Parts: sequence; structure tokens; C-alpha cells
Amino acid sequence: MAHNKALFYAACLAIILIWGTAYTLVGFIVDSIEPAWMVAIRTTIAACVLSLYALWRGHRFPAFRDKTWRWYATMGFIGMALPFYLSAQGQIEVDSGLTSILVGVMPLITIVLAHFFVKGEHLTVRKTLGFFIGFAGIIYLFIPVPFKWEMVQNWQSQGLILVTALCYASMTIIAKRAPEIAPSLGAAMMVFSAAIFSVIYVLIYSWGTGFPQTMPPRSALIALLVLSLGATAIAQILYLRLIQISGPSFVSKLAYLVPVASIIAGIIYLDEVFSWRLVGAMLVIFVGLLIAKSEQKPG
Repeated sequence: MAHNKALFYAACLAIILIWGTAYTLVGFIVDSIEPAWMVAIRTTIAACVLSLYALWRGHRFPAFRDKTWRWYATMGFIGMALPFYLSAQGQIEVDSGLTSILVGVMPLITIVLAHFFVKGEHLTVRKTLGFFIGFAGIIYLFIPVPFKWEMVQNWQSQGLILVTALCYASMTIIAKRAPEIAPSLGAAMMVFSAAIFSVIYVLIYSWGTGFPQTMPPRSALIALLVLSLGATAIAQILYLRLIQISGPSFVSKLAYLVPVASIIAGIIYLDEVFSWRLVGAMLVIFVGLLIAKSEQKPG
């Protein structure tokens, strides 16, 4: 891939489509499978795949008493288990396109968190302006149409998805402070930990509410398998490889196209309604992100 441009751009397109359609798949799956079970199955399958990949790369998991596990288990919980569940719970009422836009504010939240927790990443006037412009895009999504002095009907679900973005942003801050290990091994440790947390939660949850009595439709199971292998496992491997080749800055720009792919996929596969309001909010958030991330070059 490093020496084949066609393969490199194919990988870029693949990761955009995988990330974008992930929200479409979740929106389809939650109609038949409870979010807790969906996340447990999703992370367990991905943990098996990524663990085998790390072993194939010649890596070995550290002993469980090693402090590295505390860092990557925390990232597995905050960056995978918890946001996967919150996002799925929110998507019971929220369209996949809107979900991708709300999650897309993660870089703006990261900029604010970095000011407090990362040395040398202080807020500047430009970053602050970009954050408030992006925040205006979020407010625009929440305002009812036609305007009324009340919140939109599903604001709680949208709030869960915003917390998902906060989780992802927090995970990036923790990742900057975590011990450095091979990316493939770190990814495997994260999703392995996420699977443990998710399985424990779904067992406790089902003990109180009851275990499923019937099998979900085959289409939902296939979609869950695709989600587990694609967005949770294969995308992680592609993501790590692209970072090795082109660096994190280039890969982060690919995320700008994810909401576009998600909106299109939602319209095609879930019969979601196209809305210029979504496009407008996405552009406002995008402009805020560009302003926040652009820095004046020293004279």
C-alpha cells in the first residue's frame, strides 16, 4: 500500500465507506437487537479478529498485572464499550445521518479537553472561535422546525450521541498519555477490554430484564456480523496502517467525509429523509473545525 497509490486511495475510500455505513448498520440492527446485546456481540467478534491479527504480527499480550492494561482497558471502556452502547441507544430514535454529524463534533471537544489535560495544547483565539462556530452548528440541529419554545422531541437521544462524541474525545486524550506500544497490539487490548466490559454488562442487564427468547431476523444478524468485522475490526486495521503511511493528520481529514457517506447510505438503505438542514449544520461544524485546526504559520 505504501508504494501503490491505487491501493492506498482504495483503502482511504474503504475506510470512509465503512465508517459512514456503520451508523446505517446500527440504525438497522437496533430495530431487532437490543443495544446491550449488539455491543457485546460486536466487540466480542472484533476482539477475536484483532487479537489474532496482533498475534500474526508477532506481538504478545502483556501480563494482566502490567500497568499497560489499566490504560488500554480504560480506553476500551471509554472509547468503545460505553460510546457504542450510548450511540446505539440514541439511534433507536435518531437517524444515522444526524448521528454521524453529532459524533463528528468529537475533534472540537478534543480541542477543549486538550487545553486542560495536554501540555502545550492551550486554547487560542482561533481555536475558541472555531469551537463556538461548531457549537452553533449543534444548536442549529437542536432547534425545532418550525421554531417553538421547546426542545426537539428526541433531544435526549441526541444528547446520548453527543456524550458518545465526548467519550471518543476523552479517549484520544488518554491515548496521548498512555504507554506507547505497537498500534495493532494496543487496538487488540482495547477491543478485548471493551468486550469484557460489554459482556459483563449485558449479562447483568439480562439477569434483571430477561434473556432474549427468540432469534433476531437473519438480516439483522448478518448486519451485526458485517458491523463487527467491518467497522470494529477491519477498519481499525486499515486505520492503523494508513496512519503508519500518511500520518494522523491526513487520516483525521478522512473523517470529514464520513457524515456524507452516512447520510447517503441512510437515504438509500433506511429510507431516511434528505434534509438541507443536516447539510447546513454539517457545513457549519466543518467550518468551525477548519478554523479551530488551522494555525497561523510563524512569520
